[in-house]
Amino acid sequence: MSLKSLCYCLLLLVVHFSLSASSAAAGKVSAIIVFGDSTVDPGNNNFTPTVAKANFPPYGRDFDGGVATGRFSDGRLVTDFLSEAFGLPSSVPAYLDPATRSSSSPRSVIPLSQQLEYFVEYKERLKLVKGESVANKIIAEALYIFSIGTNDFILNYLVLPLRPAQYTAPEYVAYLIALADAAVRDAYDLGAWKIEFTGLAPFGCVPAARTLNHDEPGECNEEYNKLARRFNAELQQAVWKLNDELAGAQVVYTETYSVGSAIIANPSDYD
Repeated sequence: MSLKSLCYCLLLLVVHFSLSASSAAAGKVSAIIVFGDSTVDPGNNNFTPTVAKANFPPYGRDFDGGVATGRFSDGRLVTDFLSEAFGLPSSVPAYLDPATRSSSSPRSVIPLSQQLEYFVEYKERLKLVKGESVANKIIAEALYIFSIGTNDFILNYLVLPLRPAQYTAPEYVAYLIALADAAVRDAYDLGAWKIEFTGLAPFGCVPAARTLNHDEPGECNEEYNKLARRFNAELQQAVWKLNDELAGAQVVYTETYSVGSAIIANPSDYD
């Protein structure tokens, strides 16, 4: 399976839903502001005290210059392609990089509450650099992408023992949805209007999940995939509710599960 093919397939989905949310969206996206986990981290973890690093080969082997940037990928992320599609930089520096703290696209894999605090900080920095009027325009016309769940399930629930002792699987899904709902509402209160929430791909088929599948070693873990589908169904309901309750906001759900499933089932079609 080609990672670039997967990126472009998911990119097309995100762009389609982002643009269709409003006829005025095209050409008026001032910045891509992403909240999420390692699947969308452009390298913030390089500047945090964590053992989970992606600053060494083979990470980054397909990135410009073959440099490992801290992205958990061999090249650019879907959000990088999306940024380029809207006429923004083809790859956006990590917000926590000291050299780029005035960047117009803060992104991190720190807990959502901390990410929102960085967003507040970013708004103030933007006002200092651009002036309040321009800063407010950038904030209002930005596209806000939320991508959570993969790490929350694979690492925090399915591997580590603490969360399973606290929550059943349905309870944990509800817990994550509540966190997601609250984060979107907080971002809305801070000026986010165009919001996209990415559903989970079949994470039961990623290498780590296949390795943990003791019943069928090497095969997709269908119990994990059931969790992804349940999360996606409840996330869609949360998105509908957010649209009803957040006046003026345009919140869209991007379905990626079927795309990932198709690629896994017929990888040669995406070479």
